[in-house]
Amino acid sequence: MQYNAKAPYIVETHWQIEEVLDGDSIIICNRFTQMKKEIRLYGLDAPEVKINRKMKEDEEKSSLPAQLLLQFGLQSLHFVLSVAPPKTVVTIITEQENYYDYWNRQLGYVILPSGLCLNELLLQNGYAKATQQYYCGKLAEYQAMNRQAQLNSIGIYSQIKVF
Repeated sequence: MQYNAKAPYIVETHWQIEEVLDGDSIIICNRFTQMKKEIRLYGLDAPEVKINRKMKEDEEKSSLPAQLLLQFGLQSLHFVLSVAPPKTVVTIITEQENYYDYWNRQLGYVILPSGLCLNELLLQNGYAKATQQYYCGKLAEYQAMNRQAQLNSIGIYSQIKVF
């Protein structure tokens, strides 16, 4: 992951994944203080894993039935669990000028022990789509990764063209 020198970042180490909520949100726990917080992944959106307000919005926007979107959400969740299960040690990188989302969750790039970025893995493997709603400095790159996954029909895109 390359960083834009113009955007200052906050780097947080010594965290581990406590719980994977869905394809784009995790709960992390500090390995020393035991403090917990939710991290919303920058620049992407994964389908929901339960019927809620956002699922109804997604159903209207995509014209796909909630049950199908739910299956896609579970596929996204299982992908995250396969590459970043609970207890995985992670580094969280947050853009200083874009720290919280509308719901007051901390936004972040989640860096795995391998050095790979979970945000990018989700997009490259077709389990999330790029979105401006959780804006980040890498949005243009994320949109390109998303488009490539669509063109290659991988992940959720192996079953449907758009979600």
